[in-house]
Amino acid sequence: MLVAGATLSLIAPVASQASDIVNLEEINSYTRSQTNSSRLDSKTFINDLSEDIANLKGRVDGLEAKQNVLEAGGFSETTTMDGKAIFTLGSVEYGDDSGNSETVQAYYSYTMNLNSSFTGDDNLYVRIKSGNGGDWTTSKDYGTYLSSAKGNSDALKIDKIWYQFPIGENNTIWVGPKIENYYMHGTSPSIYKPVTKQFTLGGNGNAYGASTDTGAGWAYKADNGFAVSSNVGTKSTTTNGITGLLTDESKTSWATQIGYTKPSYSVSAIANVKSNGWSDSYYKAGDINVNADDNDQYTAIGLRGWWRPDATGTAIPSISVGYDTTDYDSSKADAWFVGLNWQDIFNADDKIGAAFGQPTSNADSDVTPFAYELYYAFKPNDSITVTPSIFGGSDRNGVSGGDVFGTVLETTFKF
Repeated sequence: MLVAGATLSLIAPVASQASDIVNLEEINSYTRSQTNSSRLDSKTFINDLSEDIANLKGRVDGLEAKQNVLEAGGFSETTTMDGKAIFTLGSVEYGDDSGNSETVQAYYSYTMNLNSSFTGDDNLYVRIKSGNGGDWTTSKDYGTYLSSAKGNSDALKIDKIWYQFPIGENNTIWVGPKIENYYMHGTSPSIYKPVTKQFTLGGNGNAYGASTDTGAGWAYKADNGFAVSSNVGTKSTTTNGITGLLTDESKTSWATQIGYTKPSYSVSAIANVKSNGWSDSYYKAGDINVNADDNDQYTAIGLRGWWRPDATGTAIPSISVGYDTTDYDSSKADAWFVGLNWQDIFNADDKIGAAFGQPTSNADSDVTPFAYELYYAFKPNDSITVTPSIFGGSDRNGVSGGDVFGTVLETTFKF
């Protein structure tokens, strides 16, 4: 009795405080109201989850259907893309009254390369290119045409497209509506990397000069370094109208090359038969075939060779050389070229380039044209290359006093 009385005396104050803090009647009322709401049990969660899973499955099925449609008309799994953008800033000074602009000008070019394989050994190549090049950057007259230049008024166009596939282990076939002869050769004629287009291919003259159009070719490359190739480039239209492919009136370039290549050197010879007014030389001085007409045919012979040291970063450069001779109906023309490259001289991946030579000119000409270029290319990082250079020549257009001097700064962004 004493313990019970003491316990009740302790509980009474606590109960009084609790009733002040919590309204027990309101809690009971809330509890009674909830009993009238929907009951939550394991079936409730199972039903909701089943509905969510059904919705999700429907969405996945829809995505798979769309994926099948995309894969049916999409790229092959082996399609790759790379590209580059080039900013060009430069000017040219002429020694004669050429009438060309000598102001400082800025241009750009943008290139995307797509390669797709369908068997693992073949390749569908597409090059998409745009640019606003013009004036001296795309002119052949004085050798100022830049390798980077593209002048198509900012339009994004298919610049090259062809398909190549192997036959056996040593033969390759090319065919395409937009291809040039030199993409189908079995031997690389030069390893010199130029700034001006005249110095590509060991002298981009009559023997190796090419024009983008319909073409096909074949190359055989033996395991010991020997190679032979033959290819045809032809135009389906001429200034006289539509003539069709490979007809008596079609402008045509038929090039056959034989070569031998080892890791440190290469030698090659080419014979290029050009007919019906085919003209594509970037390495020429003036009108080198003054007596030619649209039905004229001539053969250009080109000899090429290159050598490179076993190691870079030394004072010894790689050397590329070339010599061309061309027989016309009433005249003969020749040309020669030397290109030097030093790599990894001051920094890793930098390059010094120097090239010079005589552009294709008539053997009986009173002037001896001369062309040159000098540049230094360095990389601020792996994707950007900066190339300051100078180029020029004396009597470059085949006329006495037709001198030229140019400076250019190019920045290349690769991706």
